[in-house]
Amino acid sequence: MMDTAPSDHTGMLRRMLAVLDPDTPPDALRVEGRASLASRYPVSGLACAVIGAAALMLSRWARPGAPPSADVDRALASWWFGFGIRPLGWARPDVRDAVTGDYAARDGWIRLHANAAHHRRRALAALGLPDDAVHAAVADRIRRESAGALEDAIVDRGGCAAALRAPQAWLDHPQGRAVAAEPLVHRLPGLAGTPDAGWLDDPDPGRPLAGIRVLDLTRVLAGPVATRFLAAYGARVLRLDPEGWDEPGMVPEVTVGKRCAFLDLRRPDGMERFRGLLARADVLVHGYRPGALDALGLDARTRQAIRPGLVDVCLDAWGWTGPWRARRGFDSLVQMSAGIAWSGADAAPDPLPVQALDQSAGYLMAASALRGLTLRRETGLGSGWRVSLARMARLLQESAGTAPAALPDLGVAPDTAYDPAIEPTAWGAAQRLRAPCRVAGARWGWDLPAGPLRSGPPDWW
Repeated sequence: MMDTAPSDHTGMLRRMLAVLDPDTPPDALRVEGRASLASRYPVSGLACAVIGAAALMLSRWARPGAPPSADVDRALASWWFGFGIRPLGWARPDVRDAVTGDYAARDGWIRLHANAAHHRRRALAALGLPDDAVHAAVADRIRRESAGALEDAIVDRGGCAAALRAPQAWLDHPQGRAVAAEPLVHRLPGLAGTPDAGWLDDPDPGRPLAGIRVLDLTRVLAGPVATRFLAAYGARVLRLDPEGWDEPGMVPEVTVGKRCAFLDLRRPDGMERFRGLLARADVLVHGYRPGALDALGLDARTRQAIRPGLVDVCLDAWGWTGPWRARRGFDSLVQMSAGIAWSGADAAPDPLPVQALDQSAGYLMAASALRGLTLRRETGLGSGWRVSLARMARLLQESAGTAPAALPDLGVAPDTAYDPAIEPTAWGAAQRLRAPCRVAGARWGWDLPAGPLRSGPPDWW
């Protein structure tokens, strides 16, 4: 470890380990490098802390009885908070719809999230605009309205929007107060497993998650980041999507190492197939809003009954308590509401340089899954873990000012940051950034190239 490495990750890592594994000391993680992403918040420190937490929990799982230890490269961890893939001879589709963005309202700023077609339609309907309205027409319409009133109108129609708030205004808001009172990770008890559960008591140190089955019911971006990390160490990940959902700009980034299949839980045959898959899963990762799976007859108790010993990891945008707990949300919207994008009265929003809330929540979900696997091996019990984007925002805000004043700016990842191996994705050849962390003996890499959603049968093989 370099003596001059900044320590802005330490406090955040300590808080993560306090809820994951208090017996693991923060100095079990070694961080190399000094450069940082340019931001008013310690984004690079957060990247080191949360990727380090996942690596330490992997070490705990991979080497039973040995003190956990791991290394993190500060630059690579920071770059992985952006895009990890580099297309060779082709380009990623646009990530954002033209209507998505920040708009000046009569009394402040508001952000619309319209990347999904149904979210775009609902936002435009709330604005009284046709489905084919362009960005300029949206801007003209919003300029005459109140940001707060528009936020309420769009959300009431099932769309996604957030008015820009000052940090103190969020702390005074009922949802902000609820989030501030929540733990960083909610941990719930689970049922004991059965003797024929097929668990691996002695993982292969080289591919420590080989044989672990992960059922992935997540969308952009935190959940897919979590399951991508698990797949990098050998987990067998099966991602399930209904008809009509797409995220073209992110699919090449997050489907590497995964099998992707169609399954509609609202259909009886789809539900029957899902229950069969769940009965053989070790980990379930999902990002449905609170109550959505319950409404399908798949509440937490039922999921544990279908698969005793299940490690159940879930994400919510706005937190697990408070009036907004069931509201639709995304990283950029949480940044607006929580005040992370606030840079002063009358100033335009100044968001983070990367989707740090999504990325950090994803790696924390991976760390939770790994800790759950270890606890299941030790006790035979399953567990539930709940993470939220809003709580990650609170952690980052509480850590503001911990980074040294002057650190080198990372800039764009150079050629040497990429693994020379060529990945034959469904869109063309590509390279991935090198591993951001190291766990002794464990190989980072994926057994399958990235491919489109719903491209195979809903099965583990």
